Amino acid sequence: MFPPLLDRVIVLTGPTASGKSQLALDLAEQLQQRDGKDVEILSLDSIAVYRDMDIGTAKPTVQQRQRVKHHLINLVSPDESFSVAEYLQAAHATVRRILREGRRAMFVGGTPMYLKAILRGFDPGPPADEAFRRQVEQEVRKTGPQALHQRLQQVDPLSASKIDPHDVRRMIRALEFARLTGHPISHHQIQFDHAPPPGTGAVFAIRIPRPVLHQRIAARVQSMFNKGLVDEVDALLNRYGKLSPTAAQAVGYRELLSARAAGKDPFATAEQVVTNTRRLARRQETWLRSLPEIRPIPAYQTEQVESAPSTPELIPKPNSHLVKAMLAQIPTVDPRSGDGCW
Repeated sequence: MFPPLLDRVIVLTGPTASGKSQLALDLAEQLQQRDGKDVEILSLDSIAVYRDMDIGTAKPTVQQRQRVKHHLINLVSPDESFSVAEYLQAAHATVRRILREGRRAMFVGGTPMYLKAILRGFDPGPPADEAFRRQVEQEVRKTGPQALHQRLQQVDPLSASKIDPHDVRRMIRALEFARLTGHPISHHQIQFDHAPPPGTGAVFAIRIPRPVLHQRIAARVQSMFNKGLVDEVDALLNRYGKLSPTAAQAVGYRELLSARAAGKDPFATAEQVVTNTRRLARRQETWLRSLPEIRPIPAYQTEQVESAPSTPELIPKPNSHLVKAMLAQIPTVDPRSGDGCW
């Protein structure tokens, strides 16, 4: 059982393309200046753990990593499986070391399962049945993820209603768990249902108006294609041949891999990547609203426009304002203490 880390770390989350990475850097530097303790960032992204998947995951740049130390990126090859338990093992070990050395740990990212496991703890359950997983993966290649989702609906309807129908890895794990234990996995993580009081800990989520977020997503996808996302996917195929189910289902990679397999123009998938990324962002927003321990940080304000009073204008808040709002809610720690708690 991995215990929650809610009272030992800072968390900054939000939907994809909401500006978490830059805001986290600014917050880390201001925290260091205020408290005299270095802050180190831990990625909360299930795809950033894979090496050579850089453009499509918008990993922090070399310059950003020089500003603030980053962890939990580039851990494994993209043809390897990497479970939630493996992530948590690395995360807990990293947090222990950071706190032992007298620094502060800040998780940054938007993968829902990783986030909930950090906030409320996680029971990994029985070990993986690799033979069963390979068998189901072969079936998925023949019949597609929709058939797998229908199978899960029969075994564990509650999990099927919560898991993304394209998330092959999590659907296989749910089926595997039921097969090994005789019980649905949805009845297993009972600690997930016990929410702490609202505002517990220092957990923040950036809130972006939906129209603005859609524009940001479109701009990010275009930038990724301009930076060489197609070449990156081709390089992955040439080097690894086949990606792990989790890596292969990542938005941006999934569409390009499908286009290559069908002999279609990969550049023609850009609009589909935008659409799927917007769907992902909506799911993230819905999921984040369900967690009472999260403190929303609105990134925009509205101002009335005299020429159109019924249509207020959205004005972005400077990052300095957002940082100030978060700093006011993060307790000051004694820089001489080494445990990092507040």
